[in-house]
Amino acid sequence: MAEPAKSSPLSELRIALPSLPLRLQEVGRFVAANDYDATTRSMRDLAAEAGADPAAFTRLAKAIGYSGWDELRAALTEARRPSQAAPFSGRAKIRRHGPHADIALVTDKLDAEAAGLPRISAPSIVNAAKALHAAKRIWITGFRSCRSVAELLNYELRLFRPGEVQLVGGSGPDDLDTGAFCPGEAVVVIGFTPYTHASVRVAQAAHRSGATLISIADTVTAPMAEGADHVLLFEAAASPGFFPSLTGAIAIAQSLAAVTFSLGGAASKKRLQQTEARLAVTSTYVSEKG
Repeated sequence: MAEPAKSSPLSELRIALPSLPLRLQEVGRFVAANDYDATTRSMRDLAAEAGADPAAFTRLAKAIGYSGWDELRAALTEARRPSQAAPFSGRAKIRRHGPHADIALVTDKLDAEAAGLPRISAPSIVNAAKALHAAKRIWITGFRSCRSVAELLNYELRLFRPGEVQLVGGSGPDDLDTGAFCPGEAVVVIGFTPYTHASVRVAQAAHRSGATLISIADTVTAPMAEGADHVLLFEAAASPGFFPSLTGAIAIAQSLAAVTFSLGGAASKKRLQQTEARLAVTSTYVSEKG
């Protein structure tokens, strides 16, 4: 006989709430209402927002059968992952048909995207941008749908860092680039679940080389975030629709470029102006007068 499916950690938490002490009930309700934050933020940060003692999160986890907060957080993270066999169709929800059903889907999606952006850590982006500013060379990689985010960041940085920014695999096999990573350089890896083997290999190569590894990911437990010097988190799974959201990743990429430019001061502006002059000579853009 097949074993019954294990209930989700959120279900376990909600079932246990009535029997918990009042203070743990408050912490439990906070976790249930903020399960994404619970998987991506430190226990100290969560406690500060909840107005609770950090130890209360450990007591809560033990009260519902886990060895501690780390084990409960790992279970919450795993519960958010889609099935490996159906990472996209597993997310799809068949909605009722009606005159306003499609409008409702768009509204729900826009609301979810907007709600996720304020939860991106601005200080973390600033710290990562400082690493990019200091780097002798910047390597950027993103595979499959994340390639678009990587190309955007590459384009924006090259406007004022020409010759110092390169897409991994942009001009040949990936392994030629990963073998060239060096200390003093920075490697940006972008990904969300389901993670590609290629993104993990690039992150591992960056870590081995001694280059600064910056991971733009959907969770701190992402395999391409292991050993990263900077982890910049965005919400991929919270938005409705069959495909995870890249809105947060794009916002992080553009913020990184903006802060890196600002840190460069007058030198960045001069390089940008030189790039603009070259684009004007080649008539890259359509003239508004024409």
